[in-house]
Amino acid sequence: MAIILNLETATTNCSVSISKGNETISLRENNAAHYSHSEQLHVFIKEALKEASLSFSDLDAVAISKGPGSYTGLRIGVSSAKGLCFSLDIPLISVPTLQGMAHQVKLEKGELAISVLDARRMEVYSCVYDGNYEEIRETRAEIIIESSFADFVSDRKVFVIGSGAHKCKDVLEHPNFHFDGEIVPSAAQMGPIAYQKYQAKQFEDVAYFEPYYLKDFVLQSKKKN
Repeated sequence: MAIILNLETATTNCSVSISKGNETISLRENNAAHYSHSEQLHVFIKEALKEASLSFSDLDAVAISKGPGSYTGLRIGVSSAKGLCFSLDIPLISVPTLQGMAHQVKLEKGELAISVLDARRMEVYSCVYDGNYEEIRETRAEIIIESSFADFVSDRKVFVIGSGAHKCKDVLEHPNFHFDGEIVPSAAQMGPIAYQKYQAKQFEDVAYFEPYYLKDFVLQSKKKN
């Protein structure tokens, strides 16, 4: 089975894991109040490898959480991942940050997860996932209003998770919404996603890969009664 180094730096959580197939075999992370990736990332990489009794030469690929998220955090993670891939001559895999977050929720049949990262004011980065953690609505940068996600919540339980959940809770009133603002992106959930992409040979071009930034926010129109 492939051994993959997973890096998550899209938010304040500096997170590194080693996965073997679908299993996470070591994890190092610290969710500090301020970004500490430049100081901690490479230390965590070495510690995670040591805990797994592995060396850099044992790695089959590097997976990077591609965003959306902090510009600075993403740049640090991508730069480190590219450097390792170049030096070790191994492939680069990208994992959507919001998809990794969705994997932290155990979904029953019919239930959905909406990953939301706080941006500014009432703005969030968001994406909707089904019970198989497949994207059913694309990632957007949007301003939360009363009708946000109304198309998904009428007849099912919907988990709204991530740092943007608190501002969503203040606006979204449907009883089928369940909010968890404590979930943060973590490398602990990246392994199965990265392994699936490794098996399918869904690799990034190391020279040209860029993080996924979202700049423009859109205001959803309120539905007419």
